[in-house]
Amino acid sequence: MRKILLTIALFTALTAAAQQSATVMAYIRQYRGIAIEEMHRTGVPAAIKLAQGILESSAGEGDLVKRSNNHFGIKCKTGYTGPYVLHDDDHPQERFIKYERAESSFRDHSDFLKSRDRYAFLFKLDPADYKGWANGLKKAGYATNPKYPQLIIGLIERYNLEDYTLIGLGKKEMPADMKPILAALDNTDAPQTPGRAAQPGVTVN
Repeated sequence: MRKILLTIALFTALTAAAQQSATVMAYIRQYRGIAIEEMHRTGVPAAIKLAQGILESSAGEGDLVKRSNNHFGIKCKTGYTGPYVLHDDDHPQERFIKYERAESSFRDHSDFLKSRDRYAFLFKLDPADYKGWANGLKKAGYATNPKYPQLIIGLIERYNLEDYTLIGLGKKEMPADMKPILAALDNTDAPQTPGRAAQPGVTVN
């Protein structure tokens, strides 16, 4: 009986892990194009962008992202008059920007990192140095979880996200199925969010 219960428990755990992995892979396929596009535009490595999106949105399955297309927990700053949703974070019912399209959330997040002085040193690193970027984000105060770098690095290595940075750098061949995605993004004007975002909600527990 005990062996049967252990077998059932193991099967359940493996099934859950497989489902989680499938969810993450679907997220990567959906957003790898915008991650590379944002690397070209701002210098944020595609591997870092994807890993942060996976972690902070629970691979697109989190409550906040489902209600707002907000993949990085970007909060409203003072004076913001656009659409928003309320979500419990550091404090109950905080205001988070609601995006019409996920791509706008990715762009806002890139602009946040690019425009803050405390992150400037990251853009001097080799874009392929994902460990330097992951540790640098923690050093700059992006997240409070002491394990944040390890979480980001773990996602990059488990799902081979560095491949997308290398594709963006022209050091790895682009898969054929990605070319139409990037072409479509190139032909789309980046929408401007009315009122820029405050610091993303990046307290990762």
